[in-house]
Amino acid sequence: MARVSLVTGGTRGIGAAISKALHAAGYKVAANYGGNDEVAARFKADTGINVYKWDVSSYDACVEGVKRVTADLGPVDVLVNNAGITRDGMFHRMKPEQWLAVINTNLVSLFNMCRPVIEGMRERKFGRIINISSINGQKGQIGQTNYSAAKAGEIGFTKALALENARVGVTVNAICPGYINTDMVKAMSKDVLEKSILPLIPIGRLGEPEEVARCVLFLASDDAGLITGSTLTANGGQFMA
Repeated sequence: MARVSLVTGGTRGIGAAISKALHAAGYKVAANYGGNDEVAARFKADTGINVYKWDVSSYDACVEGVKRVTADLGPVDVLVNNAGITRDGMFHRMKPEQWLAVINTNLVSLFNMCRPVIEGMRERKFGRIINISSINGQKGQIGQTNYSAAKAGEIGFTKALALENARVGVTVNAICPGYINTDMVKAMSKDVLEKSILPLIPIGRLGEPEEVARCVLFLASDDAGLITGSTLTANGGQFMA
C-alpha cells in the first residue's frame, strides 16, 4: 500500500520538487500551500497531486488540514516541513512583525504540523519527519537574524524529537540546503549572484531543487531507518558542519 506524504509549501520551488519526486516514487502526496491559488491550481493540473490550502503558522488550521488530508488519502506517514518565508532586515531596524512572521511560519509551524501526526506515527510504529532548514541556520547570515534563528531552531527541534521517537520507528531529520536555483535566488541581481554568491560555493554552481528532493526521498525511505536526529547539508561545500 502506498504511503502518504504531506509536504508543506509543496507547490513551489524546493517544495514542488519534493512533492513531484515523492509522487514519482509512488507515494500518495498532499501538497500544502499558503496563498498563491493560481500557482497551486497550475501545479495540480500539471502533476495530478492534491493541493491543500492552509496557514502553517496556525495550529488550528494545521489540525484541520491534516484531518482533510487523512480523510482523502489516509494517515500521514511522511511529513516534510518545507514551508518558509523571509522578512529580511538588519536587526537594529527590524520590526516585531518581521521577527514574528518568520518565527511563526518557519519554526512554530513545526510544532503545528508535527503535533497532529506524531501520535498516529507512534501507534503505527512508522514515521518519517523531514525538516527543511537552511545553511543560514548553521552559520548565520547578515540581515537574517529572524530567519537564521528559526532555521537553527529547526535543527534543535529535529534532534530532540528524534530522541523521543527513536524506539517507536519514527525518524526525524533535517536538511540544510545552500543556495538553490529557485525563483527567490533567481530574483537576485546577476552581479550579486556572480560576484558574491557563486565564488563562495566550491562546486561553482547553485544547487537544483531536484537535488534537495532526492535527499528527501532517501530520508523518507526504509533504507534510512538507521538515520535519525541528523542534519544533512546540501550546499555544494559552502559550509561544512
